[in-house]
Amino acid sequence: MDPYAILQVGRDASPEEIKRSYRKLAKELHPDLHPNNPASARRFNDITAAYDVLSDDAKRRQYDSQVAAAEAAARAGHRRGNPFDRSNQFEDDGLDNFFGRGNRGWGFRREAAGKGPKLRGADIYQSLTVSFVEAAVGTRKRIVIKDQRTLDVAIPPLTQDGQSLRLKGQGGAGANGGPAGDVFVEINVEPHALFTRRDHDILMTLPVTLPEAVLGATVTVPTVHGLVSLKIPKGSNTDTVLRLRGKGLIAPGSVLQGDQLVTLKIVLPTAKDGELADFVEQWSKRNSYSVRPKY
Repeated sequence: MDPYAILQVGRDASPEEIKRSYRKLAKELHPDLHPNNPASARRFNDITAAYDVLSDDAKRRQYDSQVAAAEAAARAGHRRGNPFDRSNQFEDDGLDNFFGRGNRGWGFRREAAGKGPKLRGADIYQSLTVSFVEAAVGTRKRIVIKDQRTLDVAIPPLTQDGQSLRLKGQGGAGANGGPAGDVFVEINVEPHALFTRRDHDILMTLPVTLPEAVLGATVTVPTVHGLVSLKIPKGSNTDTVLRLRGKGLIAPGSVLQGDQLVTLKIVLPTAKDGELADFVEQWSKRNSYSVRPKY
């Protein structure tokens, strides 16, 4: 089988293109997503075996040279009319020349031993869901991977949704002294009911009452670091932005910390208040003002 065809890349594909295609296919065909599906498991084993060849420069050169030799032999055989020409068989046996017939894929890397090239172990893909605050300030999580090993994952501050963390050497075991594969953990960040992020700053909208906005007040607000007091100035309006300095996020190794930006939203009482309505009516007769442009 042709590893280039299995990974759906051309023979001149760059290492980055090969890795990208492998990761895409591995996610689509991972056995955890297709339990009790032998066909999917075989394809997953094939793409893993193909990636083992094409991700290693020495094995890739060896494979390419064997293909070139087989093609040259085929051309020579056709010219001579050689009835014993076996060049077409290489396409079927190409990977077997590397792995041993019938031993391709995940299981082989765990079981193969003895003579043969050093083979890198399989990569393992895992997903992990964390809260908004955990992703923002950083944390540690414990996961159980497919072979039932337990690993601790350090979630760095400022982790983004969809970001992939690499645990080097924690994947499948290599064969014949080859290195172990890696574990890639894709992070899913849960949305927060109050907070969003903009670079190192935390953004939130804070509902305030009419008296708090008109007369001013000191209120308690949440941050990713805990509760703090916030002073609302007299005469504040909806969309007024107040800054809590240093209550944002800080990147690892940095001395600059972001802020929390609080946008005020004035909320009127839900119950009908005749006294308030009468006051506003009398007040509006003496104080007329416009808040919209002329259309």
